[in-house]
Amino acid sequence: MIQMNGVSKVYSNGSVALSDINVQIDKGEFVFVVGPSGAGKSTFIKLVFREELPTQGDLVVNGRNVGDLEPQEVPYLRRGLGIVFQDYRLLPNRTAYENVAFAMQVVESSHREIQKRVPHVLDLVGLRQKARHYPTQMSGGEQQRIAIARAIVNNPVIVIADEPTGNLDPETSWEIMKIFDRINQNGTTIVMATHDKTVVDGMRKRVIAIEKSRIVRDEAKGVYGYED
Repeated sequence: MIQMNGVSKVYSNGSVALSDINVQIDKGEFVFVVGPSGAGKSTFIKLVFREELPTQGDLVVNGRNVGDLEPQEVPYLRRGLGIVFQDYRLLPNRTAYENVAFAMQVVESSHREIQKRVPHVLDLVGLRQKARHYPTQMSGGEQQRIAIARAIVNNPVIVIADEPTGNLDPETSWEIMKIFDRINQNGTTIVMATHDKTVVDGMRKRVIAIEKSRIVRDEAKGVYGYED
């Protein structure tokens, strides 16, 4: 699903974000990417959905070599991915239903498909009753659930999450993680960058730790391992 061979990322200012990363993430895995601030976690995530390109090495995502893609091919790569951010990134002038439906409209799903699929994923995240609400009418946790619904509505094979519980209280964070766990149990690969020690230690999933741009730990049922 995701394979990095000798991947490095050096930004234009000379900052080394990642250095000689070798990792393979298989279908159906749930992987936490952890490490101190500035270690390279977000760059790792951004490379996977091609917001950034590797400076060196090969990165294959869902059978496609990311570095070889032409710009017009990138949307097709991203159709197989669901992406969840810390700051939700919902469209403020659209309801919860419309935010989720928009992701299907982008890939030219039919009106009938949208009408069938959107209520289903709103059910999955427990917010069908908030379908007509706008983001400003919802709590942070509710907005993140809508963001997750939007990320999974097109049945992606991989869901990428960058600090999805960073703005949430501990109780809400656990509710969000239960949703991610349910998605993973249905066969979707999850790759999540996080600083949330409680979540990582409680979930006991695979943990990839990055320090000073390099992988220093890769454990099948790992713990967070840092005191932030």
